Amino acid sequence: MIVCIAEKPSVAQDIANVLGAKTRHEGYIEGNGYQVTWTFGHLCELKEPHEYSPNWKAWSLSSLPMIPGRFGIKLKEDKGIARQFGVIQTLMQQADMIINCGDAGQEGELIQRWVMQKAGAKCPVKRLWISSLTEEAIREGFKTLKDQAEYQSLYEAGLSRAIGDWTLGMNATRLYTLKYGQNRQVLSIGRVQTPTLALIVKRQEEIEHFVPEAYWELKTLYRDTTFNATKGRFTSEQEGREFLETVKSSDFTVTDISTKKGVEAPPRLFDLTSLQVECNKKFGYSADQTLQLIQSLYEKKFTTYPRVDTTFLSDDIYPKCPNILAGLRDYATLTAPLQGKKLLKSKKVFDSSKVTDHHAIIPTGVPAVNLTDMERRVYDLVARRFIASFYPDCKFSTTTVLGEVEKIGFKTTGKQILDEGWRVVFVKPQTNAAPGTEAYKQAEEEDKGGDEERTLPTFVIGESGPHVPDLQQKWTTPPKPYTEATLLRAMETAGKLVDNDELRDALKENGIGRPSTRAAIIETLFKRKYIRKEKKNLWATPTGVELIGLIREELLKSAELTGIWERKLRQIERHDYEARTFLEELKAMVTDIVNTVLADTTNRRVAVATEEAAKPKKRASKPAAPKEPKAKATAPKPAEAPKPVDAPKPAVAPQPAAPSAPAAPQQAAAVPPASAAPQLVPSDALIGQPCPVCGKGHIIKGNAAYGCSEWKNGCKFRLNFK
Repeated sequence: MIVCIAEKPSVAQDIANVLGAKTRHEGYIEGNGYQVTWTFGHLCELKEPHEYSPNWKAWSLSSLPMIPGRFGIKLKEDKGIARQFGVIQTLMQQADMIINCGDAGQEGELIQRWVMQKAGAKCPVKRLWISSLTEEAIREGFKTLKDQAEYQSLYEAGLSRAIGDWTLGMNATRLYTLKYGQNRQVLSIGRVQTPTLALIVKRQEEIEHFVPEAYWELKTLYRDTTFNATKGRFTSEQEGREFLETVKSSDFTVTDISTKKGVEAPPRLFDLTSLQVECNKKFGYSADQTLQLIQSLYEKKFTTYPRVDTTFLSDDIYPKCPNILAGLRDYATLTAPLQGKKLLKSKKVFDSSKVTDHHAIIPTGVPAVNLTDMERRVYDLVARRFIASFYPDCKFSTTTVLGEVEKIGFKTTGKQILDEGWRVVFVKPQTNAAPGTEAYKQAEEEDKGGDEERTLPTFVIGESGPHVPDLQQKWTTPPKPYTEATLLRAMETAGKLVDNDELRDALKENGIGRPSTRAAIIETLFKRKYIRKEKKNLWATPTGVELIGLIREELLKSAELTGIWERKLRQIERHDYEARTFLEELKAMVTDIVNTVLADTTNRRVAVATEEAAKPKKRASKPAAPKEPKAKATAPKPAEAPKPVDAPKPAVAPQPAAPSAPAAPQQAAAVPPASAAPQLVPSDALIGQPCPVCGKGHIIKGNAAYGCSEWKNGCKFRLNFK
């Protein structure tokens, strides 16, 4: 009998239907020489510390580092899991052959390998490797089954990742909790989680410490067209006004006109990260929501395998594309122009050298029916990207007009679309926003490629005439806080801000986390109460800020260094690095971290907190009258004790103590009169608190008094130091 094991009951049912297995039993389906069974994701996990040594049951600095001589696995403690595993074990021990039908990826390989090991399977094992769950894909996959040995490196990479997460997570969490925690508060440390938190904290500190600076721009209006001075910004108002006075009394003269034609290729197909980014920007979906939605579309056979990190298709997909397009019935008006013609085959879409295990996310061609509103939006993104990839490039011309007044140069640029090409696929913006709103207009511009068409009047070299110059004062702005979209991109490129697709591809090798796990990492940060969300923006809580400030070991919080470890895991997968070497290096690193922290005699502590929702202090958008000092980290308030991250729950975990201080009072709904302000006692503790007069700004510190960040907008609050 041949036993097939899938990762979910629904997938097992799809496989059973194709194989002709119809008879249902407890935990499996049988027929036509096959027994098709399933797991529920991870049935097994690495053993907990006390299961290796009784000395590791109690949390103690003297027991660190905990590095087992040989790692072992165990069944998760769950009655349903135990019952299903009993079925799997019986089937496997009687099987003539096993077909691993697990998710076609690193984690899926690990899940099923552990189950087979635990069940004591001895027979030959084959691997089903498919990119979609359509009947055609399953049949084709069973015709081309691979030997399990071909995926040994994939398993070794997954195993190395799991052991690495256990070793660092268990040791660092106990180490920092016992060394720096208070009142038995758990400080959760993780190989991927902590560098991700560090990215958010760093950005938050850049915002808090940012001091806006004024600059001036000289513009002039000639024939209803705005020209910008080619000199750029003026850092001195006096210099700007000198230029303004110079150009006021003379006519504007056009000195040069140039026109260049260009083309814009369709946007790339989606990998998981880019889809999560797009859904967050357009619909406000979290990374985890998007993953669940695209996973659901995959299991319903409407889209291909989602947990991918490439935006390319392999060349063998090209012959199948006409049939896929024909199946997109809801997009008939867009696919009709492509029918009966040879489809474009761009190297920016089809490139087998850029595809390893799976290709980009595309529709399967199965008509998408009975979708929820959220699923429909995600499917629409995927379908339109796929259709657009076969449309011609968008053609445009860019016109640059130069002019001068009294030898002071000016410039303006216009863009005209000559042939919309692929842009017709995105005529209607893909967004939740209502038509006419700013969010709708922004989505509309993004769908058009982010560069709005701007047609200039017809100018002639040498023409001149009156103009209206103007010197505009502007302010430098702080970096924007991370959203889930921008954080995902930062994780993908190990913290480097990159807009170019080709450069992003090169940096993906060193990204932190995997496409399939990044959403879970962000959710873990929320769960641990290390970050919070305000609208779309992500802010670190006081505890999150303090934890990162406490960690001096760069290997624990550096996105770049963590990215190097990720690269080594990918190299293991490609047979370019030895798993044994990786684990030895990891053990040495953990040992070094333990020794360094144990040698710390500073008596630093992370304060226990009760209120994690305190809004982080922000700098005013423009400088206030009093001089602002650099923002100081606010004291954290007690939080519910989190569990160690990237590792199983410890056998004995410290429990959180009762809150040691009351929560901060909520801001009153009514704004007190200005006369109430002097009743405050001058103290630096006021900095960052809501203004008691206007209620809009926050208190800042000047040279002789405390003031309000909204002073420029009329707030009169002032409190002298003495």
